[in-house]
Amino acid sequence: MSADRFQRFADFYPFYLREHGDRRNRRLHFAGSTLVLGCLWQLGWTRQPQWLLWGLLCGYGFAWVGHFFFEKNRPATFKYPLYSLMGDWVMYADIWRGKVKL
Repeated sequence: MSADRFQRFADFYPFYLREHGDRRNRRLHFAGSTLVLGCLWQLGWTRQPQWLLWGLLCGYGFAWVGHFFFEKNRPATFKYPLYSLMGDWVMYADIWRGKVKL
């Protein structure tokens, strides 16, 4: 199925996983997502809004480095921002569950 035609997340997620075939990219996504959780914790703890900015920089920065330098592809975020965000967290959970190799 073409990346232009996803109307359900269930159809998008296999495409998302193929776009993250390089282990280094998955590791960068995992690290970035973990840092995002840490930044959100800090935001809740300190109530300092700069932690939201740091979280965005960690999440997108790590992911985009993985795509541009290792996968050599364009992140799905540009075409499917909501599905891509959902995919990040589903993949993160699947890594923890052992369904996706880190």
